[in-house]
Formats: sequence, C-alpha cells, structure tokens
Amino acid sequence: MSFNVLAIDQGTSSTKALVVSENGDVLSEAEVAVRPTPVGNGGVEQDPDELLSSIIEAGRAALAGAASPVHAVGVANQGETAVAWRSHGEAVHRAISWQDRRASVVTDRLRDSAARLHSITGLPLDPYFTAPKLAWLAERVGTDVRVTGIDAWLNLRLTGRCVTDVSTASRSLLLDLDTRRWSDEAVEIFGLDGACLPEVVDCAGELGETSAFGPALPVTGLAVDQQAALVGERCLDAGEAKCTYGTGAFLLVTTGAAPRRSNNGLSASVAWQYGDEHAYCLDGQVYTAGSAVDWLRTMGLIEHAADLDAAASQARGDSSVVCVPSFVGLGAPYWQPQARAHLEGLGLDTGSAEIVRAVLEGIAAQVAVLVRAAQADLGEPLVSLRVDGGLTRSSVLMQTQADLLQIPVELYPSPHATALGVAALARLGAGAATTLDQGLAALGRRYEPSISSDDAARRLERFDRAARRVVDALSTEGP
Repeated sequence: MSFNVLAIDQGTSSTKALVVSENGDVLSEAEVAVRPTPVGNGGVEQDPDELLSSIIEAGRAALAGAASPVHAVGVANQGETAVAWRSHGEAVHRAISWQDRRASVVTDRLRDSAARLHSITGLPLDPYFTAPKLAWLAERVGTDVRVTGIDAWLNLRLTGRCVTDVSTASRSLLLDLDTRRWSDEAVEIFGLDGACLPEVVDCAGELGETSAFGPALPVTGLAVDQQAALVGERCLDAGEAKCTYGTGAFLLVTTGAAPRRSNNGLSASVAWQYGDEHAYCLDGQVYTAGSAVDWLRTMGLIEHAADLDAAASQARGDSSVVCVPSFVGLGAPYWQPQARAHLEGLGLDTGSAEIVRAVLEGIAAQVAVLVRAAQADLGEPLVSLRVDGGLTRSSVLMQTQADLLQIPVELYPSPHATALGVAALARLGAGAATTLDQGLAALGRRYEPSISSDDAARRLERFDRAARRVVDALSTEGP
C-alpha cells in the first residue's frame, strides 16, 4: 500500500494542501486564500485565526478529494511572522507579517549589536527576521502574553506542542548557527524571555499528532517554506541553488554540513536537520515579486497576472525605464528596510508596457544581484538556477532571468515545490523513505541565456546604480 502524506504549505496569500504519494504524485489538492493587510507605516498584518482555519479547511478538502488514505502530515510555514497569545492558545494580536517593517525601531536601537548577532546567528540585524518583531510585539501586548513565531502557535493549535523546527528557528536572529540551539546571548540582546521560546525540533521525525483533519495523524515533517522548496527542488548538494517566485522571490543555495557566514550581505540558515544529518544554506530575499505584479494590476497597467507577457512584449526595445521594485524595503545585500519602490527614465513616450517590462526586469535583476553575492561567497559560479512559484509562468521573466544570470534557468515542473519538499521530509520522518530525495520530481523546461555577457553586465549595472541611489538617498535624509 502506498504511503501518502498530507502536505500543507501555509503561505502569505494562501494555504495549499496536497495529498502526495510516496512516488511524489499529487493525488488531490486544495487551496484557501488568506488576506495580508497593510496597516500603514510599513506595517503588514494577518489574522492568525484565519491562517489556522485555512490550514484546517484546505487539509480537509484535500483529504476529501483523495481516493487513498493518508498516513502522515507535513507542514511548511511562511516564516519570520510573529504572533502574541495567551497560555491556552488564544491569539491576542494580529500576526505581524514577515513583510512588516515597523520593528525597525528595535533594530535601530540595537545596531551596536549587529556584528555580534551576525556572528552568532549568521543573519544581519533587520526587521525582516522574527526576533525584532517579537520584541516589538512584547512591548505592546502587556504581561501574561507569550510571543513566538507563527509556526510555533500553529503547531500548538494543531498538535498541542509549542515547537519550532530548526530551519524556521534559524530565521529568528535567536538561534546559534553552529550549535543549532537557542542562543542565550541573542535572546538577552533582544530583551526576550528565553523560557517562553518554543522547543527546537528536527525537520523530520515524530513531531506530534493532530486530529484537526479528522482521524488522528502523526505530524512527521516541519520546515520553513523556502527551505522546504529547497528540498523539493532537489538542491541537496553544496552549490545547488533555487529561487521561488511567490509574494517575494527567495534565493537559497545549499552550502553543506558546515556552517558558513556570508561576507557579501546574504543570510545563513539551517537548510534541514533530521537525526544526525543536517545541512546549511545561504539565502537572499526580494521582498516584492508577486506583490509587485499585484501593484501593476491595482494600478490598471495589467488586468490579470496572466497578462504580464503580452504587456511586456509590447515594450520598446530601447526603453530606458528602470524599476527597483522595493515596495516594502530592500533585502540582501542592500538591507535597507525603509526603501520604497523607484522608477526612473520615464519620458512622454513611456507607456504601460515599458513599466510592466521594467518591473519584471527589476525583479530578475534583484535575483541576479543575490546570485552574484552567493557566487562570491562560494568562490565559484553557479551552474544553473532551479526555479518555482507562480511567477515562473511568465516566460518573459524567466528568459530575462537567464539572460541576466548568464546561466540556464531550470523550471520545476510543479507549482508545489514547497509542499512536495515538506512531504519528502514527512516521509523521511515517518520512516517511509530512507533518503531525502525519494519521490522528488525531475526538472522541466530550461531557459538558456539569449544575450551576451556584456549586455547582461550593462543591464545589471544600470539596475544596481538605481538601487544604490535609493539607498544613498535614504542615508542622506535628515531627521
């Protein structure tokens, strides 16, 4: 009998649930939308109860659509999102999204500790990560309230255990990258109560049991979404890289079993851990990718995301329009949380097609800057980049990515890399697989570079100059 997993991918704008066979076949799937809410002053919040309900609704729908029984559950979380709750599990504040920048007041006052935190955790001091949000929340919700990452709260509500997997914990600015345990020093720097932190567990194993979807099922796989996608795309050896194009775009490069810090502005995290096995990765973030496309739609420049390629293909080839799509700040390697989106080179002959094209090229250019930083850290070029996520449906974006990178871009054949990755971890954790790559899919379409390296360098330099102007303008602003 086939061993089937219910794989949950709880994301920023939706929760997906798949029933996945031991061979990696998707037997059924369901999706429930969730709604992040901009609240001004750089704030983005989500309703934690809506996130929990979406998991249960999507999971039950996927189970109802499958003709075969399910034997285990794997859950991938959106990462770097924080929530405050009382001891019995009642959320007392809307969740603070990973996109939220209001905790910059925390990172500003801790800037003298930035180098030490980077040494301990492998992460730059930035409000993108969880700990600044926890400190910001703790100052606002009063006593007798616990603040944790959203995953720990969801795990508590699903299984009764307040746990966080080690890959998610490594995104917090609180985990010692070398020992893969909470750092007392980092916890003290942020003024948090270490006794309130969740237990850190492996990404695969006997992690709990849930009856949320009907009959009791073991939870045997947990991971933060981007590390789950890294597994899903079979980037299991050092030097293999993937980029997921969702609400944001997230580059991860596997670096092997030894921890290493970036010297070029990237983050360092735990990729996965189970038993005696573990791996690390370097990563960089483009905060707005799909959300930048949503902005194009809101502005009336396209009607649907499916219109991207048709609109971009009408742009003039000699357009000088450059976009830095930093609607909620710039991540690696710039690390400027106060940055806002920037358009330059507009003329009276600029139309919607030129702006659409510039936004797509801006996304691809930011990813290319991250790849350039990763290559500098690795000391060798990447051979290819594996890609997944909704925006990979845009051939214009994917071809532009290959052009700017000057390496092949290999398209993952399924839109569900995150769910399939956490399903692989769940199979391993349940003892239904002996290797992590068992049941993972091969790659699909391949985009080859179509421009010269000189042209790619020129276009990247033009983007980088624009991004530096954004950063420099903020650094010279007065109080």
